[in-house]
Amino acid sequence: MELKDKDLVSVQETRDLLLEAEKAQRELARMDQDQIDRIVKAISDAGAAHAEELAKAAQQETGFGKWQDKVIKNMFAARVVYDAVKREKTVGILHEDKERKVWDIGTPVGVIAGIVPSTNPTSTVIYKAMIALKGGNAIVFSPHPGAKKCILETVRIISRAACQAGCPQGAISAISVPTMEATQALMKNDRTALILATGGGAMVKSAYSSGTPAIGVGAGNGPAFIDKSADVRRAVKQILDSKTFDNGTICASEQSIIVERCMEEKVVEELKSQGAFVLTQEQSRQLGKFILRAGGTMNPMIVGKTCAQIAEYAGLCGVPSSARVLVGRETKVGADAPYSREKLAPILGLFVEENTDRVLERSIEILHMEGAGHTFSMHAEDEALVRKFALQIPASRFLVNTPGALGGIGATTGLFPALTLGCGAVGGSSSSNNIGPLDLINIKRVAFGTKELEEIRRESGSMQNTSQISGSSQVSQELINAIVDKIVKEFV
Repeated sequence: MELKDKDLVSVQETRDLLLEAEKAQRELARMDQDQIDRIVKAISDAGAAHAEELAKAAQQETGFGKWQDKVIKNMFAARVVYDAVKREKTVGILHEDKERKVWDIGTPVGVIAGIVPSTNPTSTVIYKAMIALKGGNAIVFSPHPGAKKCILETVRIISRAACQAGCPQGAISAISVPTMEATQALMKNDRTALILATGGGAMVKSAYSSGTPAIGVGAGNGPAFIDKSADVRRAVKQILDSKTFDNGTICASEQSIIVERCMEEKVVEELKSQGAFVLTQEQSRQLGKFILRAGGTMNPMIVGKTCAQIAEYAGLCGVPSSARVLVGRETKVGADAPYSREKLAPILGLFVEENTDRVLERSIEILHMEGAGHTFSMHAEDEALVRKFALQIPASRFLVNTPGALGGIGATTGLFPALTLGCGAVGGSSSSNNIGPLDLINIKRVAFGTKELEEIRRESGSMQNTSQISGSSQVSQELINAIVDKIVKEFV
């Protein structure tokens, strides 16, 4: 009987893709580093060659962001990530410790489930395919339904290039009929060795509760502190550059600005001079109602949109068409305080605190409410203050004097270049790394014997004898005391 039900079709397709991926991965596991590296280079070259085409396809399909910035993200995934991983040794003997007589051997984890968001669809596929294959793994993608076409096209392009470089068929694939049932089937299937999940909080939680090992990355909600020691003009420029990049769709982008009261006027004037629009109290209230839906989740209508579009959708009057970012003042933190929440759009909250201690407390409060373990930005020249904050802020990426969106992914900092940013245990993630190939392999250790049992016994015996000598000294002293007491009693 022909299957008509979409869910059944998608689940069956997922099982078939996993079977093919498992076969392909067995072949990959037999390849040496040079063979693997040729495949990875082919993915890099194909991603770079089609960067503009895929960027335009992603923007057109999702309506999110700017295609010009998506080109940069695609090139970042294809070239910058490749340059970071191309010399990494990931298969075979990775290291030999001649002194300790231990070898480290890299082995693939197997078949990886790649969950792809709609905000960064094509760049995420290029990046995840590259780091998965670099470790000798196969990968099956579960596309976000809102970005299905551009994701499938990206998979088609890089898979074809990889196969031409010697990659087995089926090593890179994607579910063509994406459904929640298919995603669940992908994550829970015994053939799936690891889940690499990037997306909303619900999806990441689902990955961790699937019973399959997972590396998940949920919401970012990074505050940006502008200290009085900062170059304010440069700090505001970097924050606005970050928040307007692809219309704020990178989760490491700043979500709020925090300043001391003595800096409020200076920072607000600089924001205005660089094109930000600071909302009135009434405008802030009106937009706040639009940012969050009734259930307290982010309204998808703001995601990746321009200020003009957001103002139109929210019915805001008086917002100039030239506005780069909308800034709303906020005084509290919580699920019902929209400007304290993650906003994947050119919208920023503005908190004003009395001193740096209150700034620190507010920053921690924001991150614990949403975005724990993700990213924090600080603009300051006071190194002692940077150290104080860095030791206490619950963020895996503490960025100093750099745009959050680009610094967090390693484009403007020395961090490992990545589009999956681990949040550590505090953020409910299994890793705090910027995820790379070494996070997607197992390391087997070969250890040669260095001692015999007799040596261990001798060492143990020496310690025991020392203990016995100490104990016998105590007994002898007790015996002496008893004899002395007896003699004294007899002669007194």
